[in-house]
Amino acid sequence: MRWLEKIRMRLVLLLHRGREVQRLDAELSFHLEQQIAENISAGMSPVEARYAARRAFGNPTLLREQARENWSWNSVEMVLQNIRIGIRTLARTPGFAFLSILVIAIGIGANVALFTVVRSVLLKPLPFKDPTRLIRLYEYSSDDKFPFNVVAGGIFGEWKKLSHSFSDLAILSGDEGEYNMSGANGQLPERVRAVECSWDLFPTLGVEPALGRSFTAEDDQPSANATVVLSWGLWKRRFGSDPTILNQTIHLNAKPYTAIGVMPPWFAYPEQTVQLWTPLYHEESAEQMQALDSHSFVAVGRLKPGVTENQAVTELSLITRRLHDEHLDNPFVSKAANIRLLLEDIIGDIKGPLYMLLAATGCVLLIACLNVANLLVARAAVRRRELAIRTALGSSRLRLLGEQLMESFILSAAGGALGLVLAYAVIQWLVSTRQDMSRAEAIHIDSSVVVFTLGLIFLCAVFAGLISSVSASGDQILSSLQESSRYHSGGHARANLRKLLLSAEVGLTVVLLITAGLLLKSYERLRSSNLGCITNNVLTMRFSLPEAQYTQPAQRVNFFETLLERVRNLPGVQAAGFVTAVPGQGYIGDNGFAIAEHPPLPSGQSQYAIFRWADPGYFAALGIPVLGGETFDVGQRLDRAMKVIVSDSFVRRYFPGEDPLGKHLLTHGNKSYEIIGVVGDTRFLIAQPAQPIMYFPLYAGSENNETLAVRSTGDVSQFALPIQKIVQQLDRDLPVSDILTMNQLIGKSTVDASFDAKILLAFAVLSLGLAAVGLFGVVSYMVAQRTTEIGIRIALGARRESVLSLVLLDGLRPAFVGLALGIIASIVAAQLIRSMLYGIRPLDPIVFLFVIAILLSVSSAACVIPAWRASRLDPMVALRAE
Repeated sequence: MRWLEKIRMRLVLLLHRGREVQRLDAELSFHLEQQIAENISAGMSPVEARYAARRAFGNPTLLREQARENWSWNSVEMVLQNIRIGIRTLARTPGFAFLSILVIAIGIGANVALFTVVRSVLLKPLPFKDPTRLIRLYEYSSDDKFPFNVVAGGIFGEWKKLSHSFSDLAILSGDEGEYNMSGANGQLPERVRAVECSWDLFPTLGVEPALGRSFTAEDDQPSANATVVLSWGLWKRRFGSDPTILNQTIHLNAKPYTAIGVMPPWFAYPEQTVQLWTPLYHEESAEQMQALDSHSFVAVGRLKPGVTENQAVTELSLITRRLHDEHLDNPFVSKAANIRLLLEDIIGDIKGPLYMLLAATGCVLLIACLNVANLLVARAAVRRRELAIRTALGSSRLRLLGEQLMESFILSAAGGALGLVLAYAVIQWLVSTRQDMSRAEAIHIDSSVVVFTLGLIFLCAVFAGLISSVSASGDQILSSLQESSRYHSGGHARANLRKLLLSAEVGLTVVLLITAGLLLKSYERLRSSNLGCITNNVLTMRFSLPEAQYTQPAQRVNFFETLLERVRNLPGVQAAGFVTAVPGQGYIGDNGFAIAEHPPLPSGQSQYAIFRWADPGYFAALGIPVLGGETFDVGQRLDRAMKVIVSDSFVRRYFPGEDPLGKHLLTHGNKSYEIIGVVGDTRFLIAQPAQPIMYFPLYAGSENNETLAVRSTGDVSQFALPIQKIVQQLDRDLPVSDILTMNQLIGKSTVDASFDAKILLAFAVLSLGLAAVGLFGVVSYMVAQRTTEIGIRIALGARRESVLSLVLLDGLRPAFVGLALGIIASIVAAQLIRSMLYGIRPLDPIVFLFVIAILLSVSSAACVIPAWRASRLDPMVALRAE
């Protein structure tokens, strides 16, 4: 078992080095004294005995080194020694060490933060059972315009009954609904986001409530008692985490519901804002759930083991095609099915921007590494004579390389530790700022992120350390020792290497600046787009009249009329009106129609348009121009509300070259509505083009979900509280939600574009600063190395202006090279982000010219100061310094 003893001795020497060295020295001294004593006993004199013992014993220092070599880990000791040397060396230049650590921390911190987001949102599996088998189901419309259309209840019913590819199928409402939660125990009424889902949604996802139970098939029947499952956040906030809320009654839309369960804190499907779930078939009418052409639901399925996606979509398409062929007279019955992995569906359009930002942080990290490498190259030039002397005294090239790499590793490790702290702060800020981001609840630092950070530290250390080491690998010892001029101490090769690194920095900075400029200009173009209505000093708020309380159309109409009258009488209110959704608030829904005066459409063709319910004063309230005819009047109410107003794009698409006034639209159960007016186009989202819209009279009394729009001459937000008080006076249990000005509404819809542009701009500005510092350092270094040459030039009669231009152009040369390379790379990058741009071309000349001007200005400013110092040199002082 000698190998065990050997390992034990090595561990002892490693952990207790000082003590064991003393023991070894004592043992060697003991044996030497024993030999001396033996020699004296053999008749030698003490002096002769000592000399003889030393000759017989050998060199004690050599014996000590051989013993240590046999009983210790030399490689570990060498690493520890390199760490001590590296720390002492960096401590002699604290400014260099601090700057390098800060630069690396910024690069690593940005990358770790974005990697955490990308991994959590895009790469981490959904927190459901076997998430790779979860599928989102779609319909493929018969006119090919909607290959990923939401599902009709009747189509889903056939899929569930006839398909064999899925172990589970569930359906839920396509848009987040809202329920009025009545106040209790002194609480105010509240409008909460909700989703109606079939009873088997939670089993399909493989999720169990944290408290209580989920729905059963008996709960999801029209005749069942109303039940509800609460989100963890709502249970904690509204009910104070009271477990006794289970099996208790809460009132939603003025109807009693029994709370049966509370979902886990992490569960947030289909959206983060959902606060409760109700059974779909209990809430919706049987007609709605059996309709084949009412596309308003989301379908989710779990594939059976061994079934592929292609097999599943083929089976669903066959079922859908049969239904389509059986109802050729209905153009809104889809002809096929489509599917998508549930993870991809949840992520949506966020994948592209996240990957773009991750690439941007990669550029920032590379720029940071190039900057640190540049600093290390300059530092290696200053230490060139030192390294040459150490080489002449016997140090191996490998030993010196190890020390230089260890210095780089120490800088990277310190920068990585600080970067991890910065990344944590950035992630906390991001999650709190962008709670609307898909899977925001999954974003956190875990062991994989720590491993990624360690990998970045290693790569940065190797990248920066090897570049500086290679720059010194060709040194000739004799020439280095013979150098006396500071001009020679740097060497042309080293200066060229620094210029090359700087050109790469500038090129990457140009790419970031141009990409950020394109996104920023796109956002500004998007933000300034015309919605087709007045947006300044307009306040909006939503509410929904509970059907259980407002059962008759006349009740709804009376409420709308009374509320509008009181709001319009408030001092300072210019106009007010109701509409289903104001411009910029979303698509909401569309409806098919036929034109009575036109011949019937061929089989399979359809006409549809967005529909809105509006009161007579809505168009004036938002300044939507009336282009022809008239708007609604107060007489068009209840049974007499059979008029319709259409938008300009509606006329251009469906009445080209003819007057639509007086024509009739057949819709809403084949009822006939006379067109009495044409109004200007508005956009349902600011980033989308105007679509045909039909406006029906709100006072028909069939609609209960509305948005109130109020316009004023001043700060319109001051009317939020007075209007809420009026609503409470009319119905104390009716909550108001989404109280936003039109400008806030626009900002909310453009938050993604704004966030992407501003974050990328921050990276670009940071990179520009790093490049400017690097350029300033390179030029200053070159001036310092060429002090003697510049002094001689001035002494021989060179004009100071020519010296200034010489140094300035020499410094700007790497900036010009980097600018050219960056422009070429930016052309490619601009094409990659084409889909993210709105209203501008990828190769926008203004953005490119602006970035070129900015970069040249910053580069010139970074070079001017050292160039000016060079031109003001006193030749006598410069020559004496040599």
